[in-house]
Amino acid sequence: MTSNITNNSHSVKSPLGISLSELNQQVRDAIRDHLPDTYWVRAETSDVRRNQNGHCYLEFIEKDTKNQNIFARARGVIWSNTYEMLSAYFQSETGQQFTSGLSVLVRVSVEFHELYGYSLSVVDIDPSFTIGEIARNRQLILRQLEEEGVLTLNKELTLSELANRIAVISSPTAAGYEDFCDQLTNNPYGFVFYTKLFPAIMQGDRAEASIISMLEKIYEYKDNFDAVAIIRGGGSSSDLSCFDSYLLSTNCAQFPLPIISGIGHERDITVVDAVAHTRAKTPTAVAEFLISHTSETAAELMDLQQRLVEESDLVIQAAQNRLNELSRRMIHSSNIFVREELSVIQRLSVILKHQTKQLLQRENHFVSEKSQYIRMVSPENILKRGYTLTLKDGKIIKSEKELSENDVFETVFADGKVESIIIKRLKKNK
Repeated sequence: MTSNITNNSHSVKSPLGISLSELNQQVRDAIRDHLPDTYWVRAETSDVRRNQNGHCYLEFIEKDTKNQNIFARARGVIWSNTYEMLSAYFQSETGQQFTSGLSVLVRVSVEFHELYGYSLSVVDIDPSFTIGEIARNRQLILRQLEEEGVLTLNKELTLSELANRIAVISSPTAAGYEDFCDQLTNNPYGFVFYTKLFPAIMQGDRAEASIISMLEKIYEYKDNFDAVAIIRGGGSSSDLSCFDSYLLSTNCAQFPLPIISGIGHERDITVVDAVAHTRAKTPTAVAEFLISHTSETAAELMDLQQRLVEESDLVIQAAQNRLNELSRRMIHSSNIFVREELSVIQRLSVILKHQTKQLLQRENHFVSEKSQYIRMVSPENILKRGYTLTLKDGKIIKSEKELSENDVFETVFADGKVESIIIKRLKKNK
């Protein structure tokens, strides 16, 4: 079969045309012969995946900045030997893995295969472009939140002096969540903290919607909590992408309870960190902040009590000195003067007693309220209210799954302890 293709499609001499493979070969040759060897291309990565041979296949896309619709798309490939080098380089420079959803600047060669069609083969990457795009995106979202007037709303909330009722958004299996709970439970002051876990997906494409869903659940019971802790630990910087989203950030910024973030990365400050009431580096640091805050409140109560005692002593001493002075003056005064001074003394005494009584009542009422609240949240008071503690080998048992048949355990009541042995485990009614 022969063909004679010219620039004018109406000049094709062969009535049978050419085969598809021949056309594809000519397209391949035209691309090879007339395009530069490589181009630097700006695009967003999508559907990044690596096969068993180590080759990385992906798509490059470009979106409309207004409505985020895709208006350009190209298939891409990074061959295994190149991918090993470029992915390690990219992660060392940016602190995150080469994955989907990244704005990248890559050097590519344009290829056309007779069977597989058009694709871009990546031969180099500029990590500084991606770092700049991530920072630029964060700044754009922060600027948008500021223009909407919500950027500092959560920071302006007042954290309760006795902030010990904490709603926790975390993965239930995360080591950071366990560290957070252990730190609160074993605090050196013996403070009691009440935590409620709202389990969420903390990384990946579903994380944003999952965390927002948990915030909505907490909102329904917001009067039962003093603050919200959003915690996660470990993982790469790329796992933090959901914490730079506008939707999650604006939910956190406008949440009616103080939010304390402990996302687990020291060098990366996400948009959620920026809008949160308090940012801590790790889940453990969040627990330390709460313990320190409660400790400061306890210290203030002790200081108030000491000031009450000292000021009462000063008032009494001043009154005594005044009475002594008036007594000395009475000895050297006439009867009329004595009567006048006695009248003055009586009036002063009544005023003094009344003012002293009012002062003592106010201060005693304040100390009583604070002391009563501290007693209410103490472990001893909780036991007196009918609750018990279950211990095995001196460790608190939080779930029936931690006990097995024939295990010996100890139950602590307000007025004593008993030892028990598990004869049979009962199945939970569904």
